[in-house]
Amino acid sequence: MTENDKWMVTGMETTALDIFTANEKKANRYTALCTLIAAGVAMPFGVALFLLPYLLVRIWKWDERLLKYAIMGCFLVGIGILNSALTIQLIMAWACPVILSCHYYSPRFTHFTLAGVLLCMLCATYVGLYFGVWDANMMRAADIQGDAAFRAEFIRQAMASGDNLLLRVFNFYYFPRAAIVIVVYLIGVTLSKRTHGLLKQQEKDNREKERIGAELHVATQIQSSMLPCTFPAFPEYEEFEIYASMDPAKEVGGDFYDFFLVDKDHLAMVIADVSGKGVPAALFMMITKTLLKNEAQSGASPKAVMEAVNNQLLENNEAGMFVTVWFGIYEISTGKLTAANAGHEYPALKRADGSFALYKDKHGFVMAGMEDVVYREYTLELHAGDMLFVYTDGVAEATNGNSELYGAERMVEALNRKPEADARTLCETVREDIDRFVGEAEQFDDITMLAFRVKK
Repeated sequence: MTENDKWMVTGMETTALDIFTANEKKANRYTALCTLIAAGVAMPFGVALFLLPYLLVRIWKWDERLLKYAIMGCFLVGIGILNSALTIQLIMAWACPVILSCHYYSPRFTHFTLAGVLLCMLCATYVGLYFGVWDANMMRAADIQGDAAFRAEFIRQAMASGDNLLLRVFNFYYFPRAAIVIVVYLIGVTLSKRTHGLLKQQEKDNREKERIGAELHVATQIQSSMLPCTFPAFPEYEEFEIYASMDPAKEVGGDFYDFFLVDKDHLAMVIADVSGKGVPAALFMMITKTLLKNEAQSGASPKAVMEAVNNQLLENNEAGMFVTVWFGIYEISTGKLTAANAGHEYPALKRADGSFALYKDKHGFVMAGMEDVVYREYTLELHAGDMLFVYTDGVAEATNGNSELYGAERMVEALNRKPEADARTLCETVREDIDRFVGEAEQFDDITMLAFRVKK
């Protein structure tokens, strides 16, 4: 895994500065290796200067940010010495430091390298006139022989006769080669700036992702705290038991369940599924849950509660969201359950002497879909041992790697494996069966379940 991959995975554990620092170490080693290779070519000219960067990488104890300047300085002086000896043979060698400097993702360092190249190349050019192999375009081949004093005298005589050799060297040797180096620099510094900018932008994006992630984490906790999560619920009541769970597909979900006592003799139960996913669905879910509970506390029937909340949800519903709801009120003293269904999944019902089966109740239109919808109620008589299981479509529509749906039939089969289980075990059994069916496939919808059992 590369440093950049590591940064992408771990987010803010590694910042752009960490990437630049790690990259500088790699670039230093790479540049030092290039100078080591150059040492074999440079024999015997400046070999020590080419070997020094490789040694510096191993022994440097000071500020790491200064090491690249020391390495590049040795490289430039080494090429300068080599260029002084060979005069015009090393134009590509001068481009190498500029190219290598781009590996540091530092435009400032690339600027420094270009300035160093132009200065060292200028010095090496004129030093090479006195000590190096001369170009035949500057001097005749016969004039190449001789020591520095002889060459100095030759240059003086040439200038005295009107041939400004020093200017000619600048115009015909130094300037064209400097132009080539500058073109390489412009290409390299553009790439360096772009990479530097991308890493900075990536760090900024990761900071924003981390901020959003932290906020979503808080939203997840808030959503979880809004749902009843203390079990066993209502331990003072021996007549029934209830258990529910909600596993969102994302950090926050649009499904919700709720149960609460309207009064000492009436238990309200609700399970719902908001259209969409993520934060918008979670916000709509919280509004729906609050409205349902507030309306139910007035003692109204499920039909009346849902009709009133339906119209409330339609107010300023510019996003066009809707919600499917199953809502029931259980009368503890008589065992009578009154319920209404707004486009939700069929509940599963088990009698004490039977097995689970889907109860195809009367469906109404989804809530927040149309104004003044009339919902229909139905009543069930529940006795000791009877169980009710309600769920969202995330259960039936759980999908495996072969794009097969889990389906309501498999759910009923899972429920009937442990028909005498308590409410919690029943939900856990279904969840385990879903996980086994889905395997490694990604969960794409919220999975919410509520089980209710009459004990006596």
